[in-house]
Amino acid sequence: MSTTPAQSSSPAPEPRPSGAVEDFSLVLGGPLYQLFRRAHLADDALELLRRRIVVISLFAWLPLLVLAAIDGHLLGGGVAVPFLNDVEVHVKFLVVLPLLVAAELVVHQRMRKIGQTFRDRDLLPEGTAGRFESAIASAFRLRNSVTAEVVLIAFVYLVGITVVWRQYMALHTATWYAIPETGGSHLTLAGFWYGYVSLPLFQFLLLRWYFRIFIWARLLWQVSRIELSLVPTHPDRFGGLGFLSYTVYAFVPLLLAHGALLAGGLASRIFHQGARLTDFRLEILLMVIFVVFIVIGPLLVFAPQLSRAKRAGLREYGTLAQGYVRAFDAKWLRGRAGEESLLGSGDIQSLADLGNSLAVVSDMRIVPITKEAILQLGIATLAPVLPLVLTMMPLEELVKKLLGIIF
Repeated sequence: MSTTPAQSSSPAPEPRPSGAVEDFSLVLGGPLYQLFRRAHLADDALELLRRRIVVISLFAWLPLLVLAAIDGHLLGGGVAVPFLNDVEVHVKFLVVLPLLVAAELVVHQRMRKIGQTFRDRDLLPEGTAGRFESAIASAFRLRNSVTAEVVLIAFVYLVGITVVWRQYMALHTATWYAIPETGGSHLTLAGFWYGYVSLPLFQFLLLRWYFRIFIWARLLWQVSRIELSLVPTHPDRFGGLGFLSYTVYAFVPLLLAHGALLAGGLASRIFHQGARLTDFRLEILLMVIFVVFIVIGPLLVFAPQLSRAKRAGLREYGTLAQGYVRAFDAKWLRGRAGEESLLGSGDIQSLADLGNSLAVVSDMRIVPITKEAILQLGIATLAPVLPLVLTMMPLEELVKKLLGIIF
């Protein structure tokens, strides 16, 4: 009896660990990814981004609009914060949520060759390829874990909604989603969808990103346990690991999302509770430090190896330079060169090249992070907050002050 081939509608298998080195992906896998594929919201390369953003954002936001209208809280209805005036919820579901979704494609495309780059640069000594592949396979297993995503969902409902949102994030006034009562608050129809569907979806996608960053940090830590073949004279000043410093830019959409999330929360408190932007200086600073650190922090695991490589390079190239300059001194300054002309001699060029090599080793950095990257990541986080400066002074006055400074 002949068997029929599998139907084309069946979900694609998770990417196999054996191909992870050549085509590594931190995001291309997991139960939610498979759900997106079944719903035709993603393909094997996480394309169909626009469709995915529209469906997810409208699923979270549109029912709130409809239910708030049914409740009579769209523009008024006797509440302090009607739905259309709630800046935070619109920013959360129409700006932050799309950025969280878009960040997946950016990270996938910009980081997929990381594993292959370790091989192309001969950073893996002979006999360590197996450990490297095992580390990537382990990252794949975590990324594809059903248990992990179930735990994240449970955490969202048990902690994220019940504790964090209700106790610390919800506005303590009459809003479109909750009406204060004696001993608590009463959720409206829109509030039920917000508290049990939209907000959990948002928190799950955010926590899922933290989990992926944990996977990335764990992978880098495992790779850092391998004694890599670093070259102190590599012109990238990172012993050959300079390509890792560019991985942080893949997370810029995630940082923009955090900045927008912060801006939305601050806007709600400024517009509806009479707060001022300057009241939140500490919160803004802590947010910038937090998101920048979670992006650059995983790269710090290579500091011990880079430090050892730099010390060894300074010692070895210093010894080589000492021997060369002694020979140079003996030949050209102690009269042993005979009638040979110093002009055009290759010894001068060799001495200069050796000096340049030693300078490269001296300038070698012990962490694969640049100051420019840290500055740009901080700016990306702060950018969504900058429009709130207009709450402190009118745009016209702000423009006049800027023109006064420039001219």
